[in-house]
Amino acid sequence: MKKLMKNTLVLVVLCTTLLANANAPLSNLNDAKRTMLTLNDVKEGDELLIKNTHGIILYNELIQNSGKYIKGFDLTALPNGDYIFELNKALEIEVIPFQVSNTIVVFEKDKTKTIFKPVIRNNANKVYVSKLSLDQKPLEINVHYEDTEGNEFYLIYEETIENTTNIGRILSLNPEHKGKYEIVIKTEGRTYINNIELL
Repeated sequence: MKKLMKNTLVLVVLCTTLLANANAPLSNLNDAKRTMLTLNDVKEGDELLIKNTHGIILYNELIQNSGKYIKGFDLTALPNGDYIFELNKALEIEVIPFQVSNTIVVFEKDKTKTIFKPVIRNNANKVYVSKLSLDQKPLEINVHYEDTEGNEFYLIYEETIENTTNIGRILSLNPEHKGKYEIVIKTEGRTYINNIELL
């Protein structure tokens, strides 16, 4: 009788161990749906987005810590289609395209790219515009002016620069024309706005 109870106890312990181990793969199945995104050299304040092909933002996160970013995303719940991860940094935007098809997520590594943002600086009534454009995409500059009496902004300068890798322009603002200037840069389907006020 003691032997039977001992064997039963061993069998119960064995079954309990098997059940405990059987549950482990189930939790891993949920993890298998998650896509791990690893980004090196992020800075606090960078912005991570997921967008669809229409530019609609499906996910938005402000990076809290500088260094390496690692996070799991369940992208299988997205409808079939093309999407991008976009890491918006101070001077550049990293674009990581991926495709969802019947809950299968495929990253298109050959289409990953970096878009360099235009840099706009104002110094002594001169506006310096510079941008690195490795694909030599056109860049459109528009300057709008609003005088000190609050009249509406109106266009005072426009230019489109094409077929150039290193774009650079110096725009002189007339110090006699006090008021607000709006510098609008359009390139690669994106718009960047910088406001300057001459007092």
